[in-house]
Amino acid sequence: MSSSAHYLHARQRADIHRHSEVWWWRLELPTWLLMVAVYGGWFGVVFFWQTAGPWLVTPLLILFTTWYMSLQHELIHGHPTRHARLNQLFGTLPLAVWYPYGLYRDSHLHHHRNDHLTLPEDDPEGYYFTRARWDRFPAWCIAMIKWRNTLPGRMVIGPALDIYATLKSAFLSVWHGDAQAIAMWLIHAMLLAGLFHWMSLRGLSSLYFVLAVSYPALSLTKLRSFFEHRAHEAPEARSTLNEAGLGWRLLFLNLNYHLVHHDLPGLPWFGLRKIYLAEREAYIQRSEGFFVDGYAQWFNDHALNPVAVEVHPLAPGEPFSDYDYPQQPIRSAE
Repeated sequence: MSSSAHYLHARQRADIHRHSEVWWWRLELPTWLLMVAVYGGWFGVVFFWQTAGPWLVTPLLILFTTWYMSLQHELIHGHPTRHARLNQLFGTLPLAVWYPYGLYRDSHLHHHRNDHLTLPEDDPEGYYFTRARWDRFPAWCIAMIKWRNTLPGRMVIGPALDIYATLKSAFLSVWHGDAQAIAMWLIHAMLLAGLFHWMSLRGLSSLYFVLAVSYPALSLTKLRSFFEHRAHEAPEARSTLNEAGLGWRLLFLNLNYHLVHHDLPGLPWFGLRKIYLAEREAYIQRSEGFFVDGYAQWFNDHALNPVAVEVHPLAPGEPFSDYDYPQQPIRSAE
């Protein structure tokens, strides 16, 4: 059976489970319970900030803030309801601080055009550059990019670069009088001010939260997305498969099975692993070996050595046939 036939089988199986076989799948019960856990955990930890103390509460709050960002991603893709406005209401609180939900939603849905994945200046979540832009970078900028392409560098300076780009975009939108963007950022700022005020009543300063909680939480998301996508002629071979452990899968809501997510973006988080295991060999074949044996493999391989994410081989003037794709070793599941 061809990989395309296997993929069709996966789509059919996903539809069967979603619509007829499993009642909690149809009702999205796991996602409703997830929202209760994320919101209850986040606000509960802040509420007991003074009682429990920062040494215990800070790491818990980092994890709940990271989990909230994973939940926002799930809301963007139509879970737990089919009503985008209702899902937006569930994800609008700025618990992660750095961006309005609407901005993340629009950018991420643009990213999901699989034929445009990784293409510079077209994929908003890509890290590649055109040759013309790369050649204009000074030496210090290239050195910074190479450090960003190591795992520690991505987690340390990656969030700062994203924050800078987001704030620059917000400033330009306001400068050019984009009414929709202005309204979005005003709502975000007002909600954030209210949230900071409530946190201060619990003894948690906004500066501490931003530096010691929100930034590290954003760093954790950079671990998940470190090498999710690579340049490749075949769109289905551009997204990775990462057989991460249970804790990481729960924190990132199974987005480690990233090729499955891009193939079936409407599939709920609790279905990704089920479909992956049912079609594992077909997915690995289709990914052309873009496979990771857990996040520890990235630590081992790229603590010092950067991933080869620089000039995109499909960018204008780059001969695609001359590009040597970095292959990941395929390891059998234990």
